[in-house]
Amino acid sequence: MADVSIRNVTKRFGDTTAVSDLSIDIADGEFIVLLGPTGAGKTTTLRLIAGLEAPDAGRLSIAGRDVTKAPPAARDVAFVFQQYSLYPHLSVYDNLAFPLRSPIRPMAKAAIDAKVRTIAAMLKIEDKLANKATKLSGGQMQRVAIGRALVRDPAIYLMDEPLSSLDAKLRADLRLELKRIQAELGATILYVTHDQTEAMTMASRIGVIDRGRLVQIGTPREIYENPFNAYVAQRLGQPAINLVDAGLFPDLAIPQRTATLGLRTEHVAIARVGGAARGEGRGLVRRVEHLGDQNHIHVELDGTPLVLLADADSDIGAGDRVDVRPERPLFFDREGARL
Repeated sequence: MADVSIRNVTKRFGDTTAVSDLSIDIADGEFIVLLGPTGAGKTTTLRLIAGLEAPDAGRLSIAGRDVTKAPPAARDVAFVFQQYSLYPHLSVYDNLAFPLRSPIRPMAKAAIDAKVRTIAAMLKIEDKLANKATKLSGGQMQRVAIGRALVRDPAIYLMDEPLSSLDAKLRADLRLELKRIQAELGATILYVTHDQTEAMTMASRIGVIDRGRLVQIGTPREIYENPFNAYVAQRLGQPAINLVDAGLFPDLAIPQRTATLGLRTEHVAIARVGGAARGEGRGLVRRVEHLGDQNHIHVELDGTPLVLLADADSDIGAGDRVDVRPERPLFFDREGARL
């Protein structure tokens, strides 16, 4: 494994700037996740590191070596794509062994066999080694695709939303597996996704990216609790943070220039007013989502919709009037910058 440095990298496609003055350092053994919506520049960043795209400006280095103009084969990276991209006519064993049989990095047959079987066991597909790739389930094919990268021991693994095409259960299972494997191998991984759950559960640090620019980077807790701006605040949190007009709570002490309040669901107190009374309280409960361990309360407050959090045993129901009190609000100015 090795450290990776991206310095002031810019990439344009015609009039579109996909990556703009991007700088990030990835330490040896880190699991960095780039989080952002479609079109934010996440995949382009991976392709620039892999050498599949050339930057218009800036510098890239791996293990202290400048690779800005180096061809992909000379960069020692392994790329896991969103789609499986397996060789359908080959067995699982041969798919896993394929990168190790490259004439560029020759390896003895016994060493290849040992490596393939070790990674297959790690991914829990050792009983599928003789199967053709086309005879596997979607989750198994994705494990093979990830395994084909893991056999390589590269300087860095680049992963482009490799779990996005799987169902929710498989995604959850493979998130845990991938994090476990990364810890066991001490692997350096740059992983891109638009899925906040993947970012929060796997990353050592999250880099939030917007229109090719790195807006903020930090641990999942830092990003969640201290977002740099409203855009970052919206990237993490389920349900999403409530962004409301600063005047919605006139009695709340707020900094000058505050235009928007950010209210996370768990940072707002909610209480039913007057038992079953319907005529009191500023908030009207429109809908309640029962999620087993908690309830999401959909409230309309003076015409503004809010989603709030309540205990699973809460007796608040649709049609109730409630009082709503912010407890840990975030403050943003008119441009969305944090105050």
